[in-house]
Amino acid sequence: MKKYNVCVLILLFFCASQSMGAYKKLAQTGYQFMSVNSDARAAALAGAMTTVEMGSASLFYNPATMAIMPSTVDAMASQNTWIADIKHNTFSIAFNPAQNRYGVFGISAHAVDYGEMQGTMVWSNDRGWVDTHVFNPSAFLIGVGYANALSTKFSVGGQIKYTAQQFGKSNVQMIDSLITKKYKSNAVAFDFGTLFNTGFRDVKFGMTVRNFSNEIKYIEESFELPLTFTIGITANVMNFIPVEMPNHNVDVYIDWAHPRAYPEYLNLGIEYSFVRKFFLRYGYEQNRDERSSSFGFGIKALGVVFDYSYSFMKTFDDIQRFTLRISL
Repeated sequence: MKKYNVCVLILLFFCASQSMGAYKKLAQTGYQFMSVNSDARAAALAGAMTTVEMGSASLFYNPATMAIMPSTVDAMASQNTWIADIKHNTFSIAFNPAQNRYGVFGISAHAVDYGEMQGTMVWSNDRGWVDTHVFNPSAFLIGVGYANALSTKFSVGGQIKYTAQQFGKSNVQMIDSLITKKYKSNAVAFDFGTLFNTGFRDVKFGMTVRNFSNEIKYIEESFELPLTFTIGITANVMNFIPVEMPNHNVDVYIDWAHPRAYPEYLNLGIEYSFVRKFFLRYGYEQNRDERSSSFGFGIKALGVVFDYSYSFMKTFDDIQRFTLRISL
């Protein structure tokens, strides 16, 4: 089993190094909506979720953590009004039919509404253009994932995703005719992840490779998805102090990320919980141009969890997120 675990880790490192180690390409990826945190708990913790069990929502961060999901069915729905009134809605559901004996299966979905935009076309008038029609750019993602605990300490998981964007249509004047062109693209991507519980005071390590895919060609230009390689660590501070306080927990989450389209950065999240029913959260995102700190809270009762987060922005309006989870 140990040899198998090492092989999986080496494979993930190899994929990441081959995809990102040869050269750096900054600000040259598309489908950036795949990098937006729509989950309220994750946003409040600065997205440092590589080692955090999130139920079905693990599919958006590290599918391997879904393997330790304690419930039989878990569902999540989240709403996020992003910058410029761009609306993100996410949904996920996971099934654990045999209590982790045969692994956990999950489905994820992410829909983006960019709002209404006015279409134009070149015209021989004083302005040089005329209005055509109002259109609604959008994007979506749907994925199917699986996670399994190979031992009491080591879990693996993966997800295959189909994603697409559409930017409406336009009338294009050719030499002797007027044609209508539709602007859309699609791609298939993969996520891989591992989770390792050291057994030492519940310290966990995790690793993910997200949005692995081929290049996409849109009209005449090619680009890649926002591939990101992440390593994370989690520890409960209360396990390192001599005083016993069973109703109180302070979990610290740290992620180091190597994205394709941005310099490396650290995410830090701190979560205080009382009897694992009431949660207060703070997150800090290092090396970002637009955002840094965020906070939030959560309430859990009768298998239902409500999470809220507030993220400070430097130029745009601050962001609020709402998430509802149900576990049975």
